[in-house]
Amino acid sequence: MSTTIKIRNLNQYYGKKQALRDINLRIETGMFGLLGRNGAGKTTLMKVIATLLPVSEGEVSVCKRSTQHPQEVRRIVGYLPQDFSMYPNMTVYEAMDYLGVLSGLSKVERRQRIPKLLERVNLQDDGRKKVKALSGGMKRRLGIAQAILHDPKVLIVDEPTAGLDPEERVRFRNLLCEIAEDRIVILSTHIVGDIEATCEDIAVLDAGSVIYQGTVTELLYMTEGKVYSAEISKRELELLKKDYIVTSMLTLGNNVMARFLADEKPFESAKLCEAGVEDAYMYLMHMERGGHGC
Repeated sequence: MSTTIKIRNLNQYYGKKQALRDINLRIETGMFGLLGRNGAGKTTLMKVIATLLPVSEGEVSVCKRSTQHPQEVRRIVGYLPQDFSMYPNMTVYEAMDYLGVLSGLSKVERRQRIPKLLERVNLQDDGRKKVKALSGGMKRRLGIAQAILHDPKVLIVDEPTAGLDPEERVRFRNLLCEIAEDRIVILSTHIVGDIEATCEDIAVLDAGSVIYQGTVTELLYMTEGKVYSAEISKRELELLKKDYIVTSMLTLGNNVMARFLADEKPFESAKLCEAGVEDAYMYLMHMERGGHGC
């Protein structure tokens, strides 16, 4: 089976409001990052691919199956929405077993798969716990387990690490990378660090349009020689913000270590830095909004 998602000339509407504009994407096996701020259209695109929204205009195919035939697509797609919830009064095992029934798995298949999946998401000792007793991170991992219960070729996860503590976020990102070894995993997020840690192929969405598709390496190249840092006073910081894009700040007593974008060295104490994905993303968004230089 071809493991490719193809999106051609997709325009999506909610009534008269256009949510997606002329989207063209090709997504292959592995981790694919969809980056954009809240309201950029990421969730709408995920729902279209998962066949939860019918296509308004254009074509979307998932592993050579058109989304015009949603039942065929849903057999090979797993979806973890941002607002994921399960049956709170069921135990972890009961919830998985019930979802297995809904997915059409036989009793034998459920007995074989559920323990293996719970072990894979590090919930093997929590099968008898009620879902409502799980922490936020444990619930997200349970969400992944249910999403791949029917062994889909495509896994879609929407803002999966929002609200997780740093340790749980790292654990979750590692899990997604493991799962992506033999399938497509689409990670939709506004958290740049999640993309930087997991994805090489990405698309950036803004106001319903794809403003960048390529590799993280290519995105970083856009800001090569444009990222500087300097220790300055808080008063100088306010002046700096008027002329440059400040991507991060670290307070050092009465001073601030500022990281910012500039086309050339702006003053003697500024030091050239290696670009990060956060810097490149900020530069891209600035240029998209009509910025000229930094």
